[in-house]
This record gives sequence, C-alpha cells and structure tokens, in this order.
Amino acid sequence: MLISKPRRRLAAAVASAAFGLALLGGCSNDNVSCSLDECTVSIARETNASVNVLGVEAKFLSADENTVTLEVAGEQVALTKGQQAVDVGGLQVVLDSVTQDEVQVQISR
Repeated sequence: MLISKPRRRLAAAVASAAFGLALLGGCSNDNVSCSLDECTVSIARETNASVNVLGVEAKFLSADENTVTLEVAGEQVALTKGQQAVDVGGLQVVLDSVTQDEVQVQISR
C-alpha cells in the first residue's frame, strides 16, 4: 500500500509532536517549565521540597542570600548567584534566583 505525500507529512508531524511531548514528560509539575533540553525549576524553600526534572530529582537542602545547596541526581551541590553552570550527574545546573519563598534554577542536558 502506497501512502500519499500529505498523509506521510501528517504522520511525520504527529510522530514529531508525540516525541516532543515524551521528552517534555520529564518535567514533574507546575513548578517546572521546559524547552527541548532545558528546564527552569522553582523549588519552595522548605524542608524536603523537591521536583523531578529531566529524569532526576532536584531537592532543596538550604539557602542564604546568595548561595543555595541542592541535591541533584543524588549529588549535593552548592550554587552561587552569578556562578557558571555546575556539572551534576551529566546535567548543567545554574542558580537563577533566591527569594524568601523559593529558589529558581535552570537544569539542562
């Protein structure tokens, strides 16, 4: 059976969309905003707050005005505002902001 060009294009578009949604499925909740291979993560500044993103768990441990300590992919990491990305478990992690209520980091592949 031969499939026409428009139907092949439609099938390819549907497959691409499904693949894209599967990749973004690594984001666990409303506190995570993802593009293809990078996520911005907001974590509440409270004990045991965590999110799952890009196949790993990011967990809040402690923070002060400029430094945040997280556990990412089972590794403890201290991040400072303005610091370049830190490699953790094959991912790049950068501190975006620290407020009284939450920490925002970017995690990318």
